Amino acid sequence: MICLHGHIVFSPSTGDKTLDGYQKKKYVCKLLFIFLLGHDIDFGHMEAVNLLSSNKYTEKQIGYLFISVLVGASSDLMKLVIQSIKNDLVSRNPIHINLALHCMANVGSKEMADYVGGDIPKLLTSGETIDSVKQSAGLTLLRLQRSSPEMIPLGEWTSRIIHLLNDQHMGVVTSATSLIEALVRKNPDEYKSCVSLAVSRLSRIVTASYTDLQDYTYYFVPAPWLSVKLLRLLQNYPPPEDPSVRTRLTECLETILNKAQEPPKSKKVQHSNAKNAVLFEAINLIIHMDSDPNLLVRACNQLGQFLQHKETNLRSHNYALISDAMWPMESWRLFKGQTERDVSVRQRAVDLLYAMCDRSNAEEIVGEMLEYLESADYSIREEMVLKVAILAEKYAVDYTWYVDVILNLIRIAGDYVSEEFQLLHSKYHLCSPNTRGLLLSTYIKFINLFPEIKTSIQEILGSDNNLRNPDVELQQRCIEYLQLSTVASPDVLATVLEEMPPFPERESSILAKLKKKKPTATAEGGEEKEKEPRTIPQAQVNNAEPSAPVPLQAVNNTAPAGNAGGAAIDLLGLDTAPAPAAPAASSGLGFLVDVFGDQPATNGVDDDALTAGAEENFKKFFCKQNGVLFENDLLQIGIKAEYRQNLARVGVFFGNKTTFQFTNFTSNLVLADSSKSALSVQPKAVDPVVDGGAQVQQLFNIECIDSFSDAPLLKISFSYSGQVQKLNLKLPVIISKFLEPAEMNSEAFFTRWKALSQPEQECQKIFKAQFPQDTEQVKQKVLGFGLSILQGIDPNPDNFVSSAILHTRNQQVGCLVRLEPNKQMQMYRLTIRSTKPEISKALGDLLETQF
Repeated sequence: MICLHGHIVFSPSTGDKTLDGYQKKKYVCKLLFIFLLGHDIDFGHMEAVNLLSSNKYTEKQIGYLFISVLVGASSDLMKLVIQSIKNDLVSRNPIHINLALHCMANVGSKEMADYVGGDIPKLLTSGETIDSVKQSAGLTLLRLQRSSPEMIPLGEWTSRIIHLLNDQHMGVVTSATSLIEALVRKNPDEYKSCVSLAVSRLSRIVTASYTDLQDYTYYFVPAPWLSVKLLRLLQNYPPPEDPSVRTRLTECLETILNKAQEPPKSKKVQHSNAKNAVLFEAINLIIHMDSDPNLLVRACNQLGQFLQHKETNLRSHNYALISDAMWPMESWRLFKGQTERDVSVRQRAVDLLYAMCDRSNAEEIVGEMLEYLESADYSIREEMVLKVAILAEKYAVDYTWYVDVILNLIRIAGDYVSEEFQLLHSKYHLCSPNTRGLLLSTYIKFINLFPEIKTSIQEILGSDNNLRNPDVELQQRCIEYLQLSTVASPDVLATVLEEMPPFPERESSILAKLKKKKPTATAEGGEEKEKEPRTIPQAQVNNAEPSAPVPLQAVNNTAPAGNAGGAAIDLLGLDTAPAPAAPAASSGLGFLVDVFGDQPATNGVDDDALTAGAEENFKKFFCKQNGVLFENDLLQIGIKAEYRQNLARVGVFFGNKTTFQFTNFTSNLVLADSSKSALSVQPKAVDPVVDGGAQVQQLFNIECIDSFSDAPLLKISFSYSGQVQKLNLKLPVIISKFLEPAEMNSEAFFTRWKALSQPEQECQKIFKAQFPQDTEQVKQKVLGFGLSILQGIDPNPDNFVSSAILHTRNQQVGCLVRLEPNKQMQMYRLTIRSTKPEISKALGDLLETQF
């Protein structure tokens, strides 16, 4: 081996002998080290390719590393490499599959995409692929899509790729989100159904605490990278048309804005960086949607607060975001940016002042910029001169003011005024093609206005970069303008380039929408409306209307005559109309007991009766895991659940919405007699005191032992202002939560369907549609219920065919489902088959309520 002109070349040796795998790996590693030292390697490539066929991880790893670094896409060895990659992709060893995928992602040649690219979507969407391989497959597919999009058609895989957003593994979701975002930019209509899934996943992340996503929490911020990717993905589409999806997205954005106001959980800069990254991307989405005036105002106020932040990078990014949004901001806040220590922040502040200048504030902004120009940094002085001159000319309404500005500009920075054209052209290469076209038109008009720079402009128009520009529009303009300036006489040139009439003034579209949507604070006559006194609703925990009759037991605490605490009295429900008198036969004893105080005051809820509205809220959880189970004026109860086969972890969050403590707080889970042997519950005790505005959590670890039909009953009791409040709610732990979607082909489905032909194994229901028969909504409900959607099984494309496996400790039960909508009659026919009749009936009863 000798070195010639920096190249390492092979020198044949007389002692040739066969090398074993370890020696090959060792020498290939040495070649990699030599390459890192800066030398070109012209031998040893075949030895690296031979390492790919080894079954040892370390040897195969070094071989793939060498190929990724040193073997180009045009190498003669690429066919051998592709064959080795193909062999590893079809192997059952996930480590070998990952190594092959990493090599493909690094090389990313068209030849690889052509020969092996078709296998990657199968790996990505297969139910048998482990999570780590799915992650690598998603990123590899993203790399190949960027380099050779035409080589890998994904039409047949679109639906499955989109549904990876529902995957339980956060790493797979992160990889899939990056892939989907790239695909959406090329074909947004094909991937439009990803919006609802992205909103659903974002909602789960935003509402989660950092303890729920420990493996994907970065300095107390749950999954910040995935949150940013999801927010960017949603910016490719208009606001969701589905009201429920739009409401959920609005709630997510409001939650992100609310979290920005919370005190930081850590003083480290990594925490604030992750938190602010999500916040800024959420504000970008709010600007993009431009549909909710309340969100726009809150986002604007949030950016205004950041202008006072001590972190330099945050202020700099904040100026850029305000400039992009073109939001109105108090001028004193922007002027303060010119005193920043960091010159880049001062540059952003000047750019923002320039962008926000209009006729109403032009004199103020131009005067401030002239004042700052005297002490401005030399790196931004030239650009400031140009911007002041443009603003003065654009918004001049008084010639005296305009002359004063120009004279002051010459006095302060006279050395730079003569170089305005050179300064303008210095930014030409940074502009987009459309902007360059406008600049070329500006240059040709400069010839008419400033003949002294005609030669300089003709040199620019005649340069090779412009005359041979790949953009046809720019090339044509340069040729025509150059000929016009050369051939035409001054008179003809003056006529052709005569100044165009001014365009009518237009208001910012964002400001116009804000003014249109923001509710006014004054009446039509200009007089301010008198605010109505705010009435605090009666403290009912059963969702009854405030005007509903109140039981005598609820009004036994009367206030003294001189009590001025009207709000407190109203909270106890004493300000409402008196309840009608009950029949004497049934109320006499109750009245005496209440008067003498022998029993504690309650909210009138029976020990076993469900709280009003509990059943409706319970049904909303049939197709989702997280959300608000109950809410009234006092208490909010949220649910966050995780299910894995026959195990479940259900977190119940109790939020005190008042400013007073809840005492004697208890929460007990009661199983029905039919469920005691089917469910195993391990509850975690809850704190007996819940402070005002605080939230406490109670965890239930649940195991499904056998099939069941009755959901557990959550009994909650606490004291508030001397009253015992009771709630009886159904905990949304139902048999369908332990379903796992199953994939199968048409032959396997019909074989199993025919095997379950006994009458008792089938449950069939024909019912009227309760909701609009929207195909996409039905699809999302089926997936949320825990079922798969099998494509190509039913000849009618409107029908849904699904399968799943029910996991219990005792056994696993296969379930087959067929849902047939009749849109003309607004009817459904639902058929469920399983080996256990009680499971078919239970699933049928649950699914019937969702369509």
